[in-house]
Amino acid sequence: MRITAITVYQKDLPLKNPYWLSGGRLRFDVLDATFVKIDTDQGISGWAEATPWGHTYLPAHGPGIRAGIETMAQTLLGRDPRQLEIIERAMDTCLPGHLYAKQPVDLACWDIYGKATNLPIADLLGGRRDSGTPVASSISTGTPAEMIALIDSYREQGYIAHSVKVGGSNTDLDIERIRAIESNRLPNEIILYDVNRAWTRREASIVMNAVADLGVTFEQPGETLNDLEAIRKVSRSPISVDESLVTLADAVRIARDGIADVFGIKINRVGGLTKARRIRDIGHAFGIQMFVMATGGSVLADNEAAHLAQTVQPEFLQACWSCQDMLDIDIAPGSGPRCTNGHITIDRTPGLGVKPDESLLGEPVARYVYNA
Repeated sequence: MRITAITVYQKDLPLKNPYWLSGGRLRFDVLDATFVKIDTDQGISGWAEATPWGHTYLPAHGPGIRAGIETMAQTLLGRDPRQLEIIERAMDTCLPGHLYAKQPVDLACWDIYGKATNLPIADLLGGRRDSGTPVASSISTGTPAEMIALIDSYREQGYIAHSVKVGGSNTDLDIERIRAIESNRLPNEIILYDVNRAWTRREASIVMNAVADLGVTFEQPGETLNDLEAIRKVSRSPISVDESLVTLADAVRIARDGIADVFGIKINRVGGLTKARRIRDIGHAFGIQMFVMATGGSVLADNEAAHLAQTVQPEFLQACWSCQDMLDIDIAPGSGPRCTNGHITIDRTPGLGVKPDESLLGEPVARYVYNA
């Protein structure tokens, strides 16, 4: 089997409502999505999506994905997409770094591999749990009352997990937010307080120590792993690492040095499923629990995360994330597993199990063809 063509689409995905994070420092209204179709000489095609959460949140952006694929295309054409680690090495050799640009190629190859073997990607990653995965809502920064109202709206849809955005220079307001939300927490709910790197070390120490009696978990309360290591020494609160978990070396350091209790594995950021599954295995080996998420996007991105999440051992899994309910557009109507009653469940459909309606994507922005 050989890759014969790589087709690239760009699509704006508007959000239903403006979204604020990092203590209200960052606002987002629309996501720049890249959709990739890889064709083979055996008539099997694979689909993928890469949608960074804007271009001000992380060193990843839509135009960079498309430029990265252009750079790598000629080294990928003619290769066997089922040889996932050879594909991985080819991309890493051709374009060092830029993991976010490699993720859609990796996923499309996994989709092809699943279709060729008649197995869902989750089974190829080690085997699916029969039970689905709780989906975490994403609660935008606001007043305590506004944030509780958003949580209530997700509860009505069956959600039991919530990623709540805090962070900023007003530490008193963050303490008020957390205590108000915790006083409203339901039994068995999973609530993660996501700072998105907005706190300084001093601010993290103030807030986390002020609410230490609540036993809540904070995601990325500092900018770097060095910051998290320092914050860990002055706080009793559990820490989840997200933006600073990029490479396998990061995962090994976090686990070895006890920097965090939870991995937040964002598949686009770490470079795809081939690399993400290794981080999952580090989590299993060191007793570290996990959230598995896309960085944003449609049902395609949601299902990629759900495939990996459904292979995580139950005692290590917290939740995954579903961005599809936040979008004002559906590019794959009627296709693929959806978030139902606050959970997403991968079925037995081969490959990714979802593909977009090409008529909704518009004309391709690039197409690369193999010339033997």
